[in-house]
Amino acid sequence: MGAASPVFELVLASASPRRRELLARLGIEPDAVLAANIDETPLKGELPRAYTQRMAREKAMALSDGKRFFLSGDTVVAAGRRILPKAEDEATARQCLGLLSGRRHRVLSAIALAAPDGKIRERLSESMVRFKRLSPEEIDAYLASGEWHGKAGGYAIQGRAEGLVASLQGSHSGVVGLPLFETRSLLKSAGFPVG
Repeated sequence: MGAASPVFELVLASASPRRRELLARLGIEPDAVLAANIDETPLKGELPRAYTQRMAREKAMALSDGKRFFLSGDTVVAAGRRILPKAEDEATARQCLGLLSGRRHRVLSAIALAAPDGKIRERLSESMVRFKRLSPEEIDAYLASGEWHGKAGGYAIQGRAEGLVASLQGSHSGVVGLPLFETRSLLKSAGFPVG
């Protein structure tokens, strides 16, 4: 009799339905979905890259149980050294869109994987996005869609905002919230079976 095949259980440490949808594109359905309850306040003087990497790592570590794989992610929209907020109200979304109008900005998407062996593996995707110069009417129409709610930087590239994006260099899936190339690479490096 041969040895039994190892059992691989993956927990998606994220409440984001978009991350679950993106993971499905790799043919992976998580065994469980759990959201880490951590403080997401940036540290004083913390830069966008360090912040998003810390958030992804802390989310995975907060849930890790030493038995399963825990995959977490964090996505930040950055204008220069400034981390733009997740828009929870229309005024914040309007401010973000006004700031991003006609200019380039970075979208940093960090992922972390806590493996059963206790090791934390990490990857980072960095994309450059440029919006067209937005008219007040275009901003009003986008705000009326409601897609901005809860989104970093006040927009969702997988929706109507994609029609306002003049250029994108990098990972489209990373801008949505889970960079698939990096995620696949991360899982494979940890020995998790990925097709």
